[in-house]
Amino acid sequence: MTATIRSVNAGSLESVPGVRHPSGIRKRPVDRIEVRDPGPKHGGLGSGVVDDAIGSRKHHGGETQAVYAVAREELDLWGKELGRDLPDGMFGENLTTSGLDVDDAEVGERWRVGLTLLEVCGPRVPCATFAAHMGEPKWVRRFAEHGRTGAYLAVREAGVIERDDPIEVVHRPGHGLTVPMFFRAAMGDKELAEVFLDARVLPQVEHDWLASRR
Repeated sequence: MTATIRSVNAGSLESVPGVRHPSGIRKRPVDRIEVRDPGPKHGGLGSGVVDDAIGSRKHHGGETQAVYAVAREELDLWGKELGRDLPDGMFGENLTTSGLDVDDAEVGERWRVGLTLLEVCGPRVPCATFAAHMGEPKWVRRFAEHGRTGAYLAVREAGVIERDDPIEVVHRPGHGLTVPMFFRAAMGDKELAEVFLDARVLPQVEHDWLASRR
C-alpha cells in the first residue's frame, strides 16, 4: 500500500469547554497547507503550518514540533474503542496519513512529502486541553498507556502539502529508537531515557529537555 496524505488540517484559536485559554487544537481539513521552519519554541513563529494557530507556545510549536502527524489507522482503532467516529484532524494533527505506521518511525527518520522534507523528532505528550477536547474519561492516562501518540515533525525543506501527496521514507537511521520509545522515556522510564541520551539521536533541544528530567 502506498503511503499518502489522507488529509491536511489546520485550526484557528477557539474556546474549549473547561480550558481557560483559547486553543488551536480543533483542526479541520483544508485544501492545502504551507509548511516552514517556525524557529525556536520561544520567540519563533509557533506552528510550522502557515495560518495554523497554537494557543500555548510554552508547550507547543517550535522547530521540533512544527507539524504533527497521526495515522488514520490509529484514529480508526481509537474510534472502535470509544464507539464514535473520529474525523481527520480530531487529535489536533496537521497531517492525517494513510498506509504509513507513523508510530513505527525512528527519531531522525526523514519523509519526502510532495516537495517538502520532514524529519521525525518525537511524540506528542497528552495534556489537559487534549483531554477536554476529546471529552473522554481519564483520557490523558488512557492515551499515555496506549503509547502510540503520532509524531511531531521538523520542516527541513519548506513547501506545500496537499491531500493525496505520496509519503516516501527517504532516510531511516537504523538505530531502532522509535517515537513510542521516546515517549516512554519522556514519561519516566529512566533506563530508556539514558539509552536515548547516550545515543545522542535526539535534536539538541529535545536532548536537553530529556536530560533536564533526570
